[in-house]
Amino acid sequence: MGKYEQLAQDIVKEVGGKENVNSLTNCITRLRFKLKDEGKANTDVLKNMDGVVTVMQSGGQYQVVIGNHVPDVRKDVDAVLGLLEEKTDSGPKGNLFDQFVDIISSIFQPILAPLSAAGMLKGVAAILSFALGAEFAATPTYAVVNAMGDGLFLLLPIFIGFTAMKRFGGSPFLGMMIAASMVYTGFIDGSLTSQFAESGGLNFFGIPFSLPAAGYGSSVMPIIASTAFAAFLEKQLRKIIPDVVKLFLVPFFTALITVPLMFIVIGPIMNMASDALGNGLLAIQTFNPIIFGAILGFTWQVLVMFGLHWALIPFAIIALSQGQPTALLTPSGSVSFAQTGAVLAVLLKTKNAKLKELSVPAFISGIFGVTEPAIYGITLPKKKPFWASCVVGAFTGGTAMALGVQAYQMGGLGIFRYTSAISPDGDIKFAIYSMILDAVALVAGFGLAWAIGFKDDEPTIAMSKEEAKGSFAVQKKKVAKQEIFSPITGNILPLSQARDAAFSEGIMGKGVVIEPTVGEVVAPFDGTIMTLFPTKHAIGIISEDGMELLIHIGIDTIQLEGKYFEVFVKQGDTVKKGDKLVRFDIQAIEEEGYSTQVPIIVTNTPDYADIIMTDENEVQQGTLVSTAILAN
Repeated sequence: MGKYEQLAQDIVKEVGGKENVNSLTNCITRLRFKLKDEGKANTDVLKNMDGVVTVMQSGGQYQVVIGNHVPDVRKDVDAVLGLLEEKTDSGPKGNLFDQFVDIISSIFQPILAPLSAAGMLKGVAAILSFALGAEFAATPTYAVVNAMGDGLFLLLPIFIGFTAMKRFGGSPFLGMMIAASMVYTGFIDGSLTSQFAESGGLNFFGIPFSLPAAGYGSSVMPIIASTAFAAFLEKQLRKIIPDVVKLFLVPFFTALITVPLMFIVIGPIMNMASDALGNGLLAIQTFNPIIFGAILGFTWQVLVMFGLHWALIPFAIIALSQGQPTALLTPSGSVSFAQTGAVLAVLLKTKNAKLKELSVPAFISGIFGVTEPAIYGITLPKKKPFWASCVVGAFTGGTAMALGVQAYQMGGLGIFRYTSAISPDGDIKFAIYSMILDAVALVAGFGLAWAIGFKDDEPTIAMSKEEAKGSFAVQKKKVAKQEIFSPITGNILPLSQARDAAFSEGIMGKGVVIEPTVGEVVAPFDGTIMTLFPTKHAIGIISEDGMELLIHIGIDTIQLEGKYFEVFVKQGDTVKKGDKLVRFDIQAIEEEGYSTQVPIIVTNTPDYADIIMTDENEVQQGTLVSTAILAN
């Protein structure tokens, strides 16, 4: 908790407590709560609370106006609230691939930190085994260390069951229950399959089903598909089951229907796809090993995401168990290094502090061959770095097959797989080839991801005035006045006519309102972009002389989540007067039911003795709209 711990606790208490909060976001100056019952909030108490400017209720949001230090207050409020059971908007956004990425990213985001830690622990276990020999690998100490890293991956469906069910609007613990049946011991170790082999195999009331060779442990897509169905089913059941028995009958029937469906339909569909893919890849390998290597290298990470990589692993195991070397998995060997190189490019290129923080453990895990944190948390959401690693994987995969690289035993991942490429007679040629290809993949993955770039979202929370001034080294010049030139063309209204009391009552500072006739915003003076909110509806700019100006496009347009807005700058950019900042669609925003009024506010009003507004009724971009007189 930070310096606003007491304020955060008081705010949560007066909005009705944690149990009354569905979700929380923030914009430049406000905490925006979505409450289950706004009637439970003590609005009068909040308005008179030290540290709270006022309270607004608009657009289904309960808005607690804090001021420019809202990011720091938000952090402490988050700490008080803990994990919210909010309903996440799962509406379609963008094309199918974008929707898929959005779903996968949101599901994995909450578990990225432990996923990265588990990957690093798997690396520690491999290092200890390599350094201390086979005898240590047989000790209880090694078993404990190995379990630390391997346990999460083995039971990954349970973690995903929670986050995926939450993402689809269902009950998270019900998602865990469904996932737990998938990784039930007998289904993972194969004992149930063996037990019923002589009596006709696995079935549910006579309907047969089969399992992947390694069960559903470490799988991703089967549980995501299952929870998507379960969340839908749960909502329908809530509509028809009486309230008096809803508490236990809804999860009962949801699990009773979903789990068998997963084993009988969803899982087997994955198995059939895996078998068809395996046969197809084997046919390609027979036809042309290099083409096989390029295809498998390019698609390997996608196959892993869907659990389809199991199509080839059994064939590799069978070959090795018969004492035959195999090249079936050779093309996948360097892919993790291509992915790791792409992560390194993101780490060094991004300006997003949170993304940098996630990239470090993801890079370390990638060296050990564990790329889930890198894929789900970094490169896949950024798209281009992910495809860059696939392209490099295609090159190294084809090259490895051309060089004839083979494995003589099932080995580790990442840097620990080299021993598997050493022949029984001690020939290390293929191991050396693998090392060289891994180095090439790392460098090429980095270079390609760096070259093609990616959309680098700036930190999602606005900085305080002090942080902005420090970050951009803006020094106030002792000038007598600061002129503001209109950033927008339209009709001028007094600030009192703004359709939001936080602006109309002058709570945020003095300024004007412009009703735009042209949907374009330009820089009102030379300065630095201090804040650019992710939803693109608000820009904070600080002049070379220290004026801090907020340009807020529309009223409550934060709820559009960036739709109908296009930005041309990023946070931290230096701009000149007249530079284009934002374009927005006036008609589309109004058709969505939002006002397009643009309040233009001097947020550090107390620094000025007076702020003189123009007396014109209309204004063009670039014409003088206000003059601020510096206080002595």
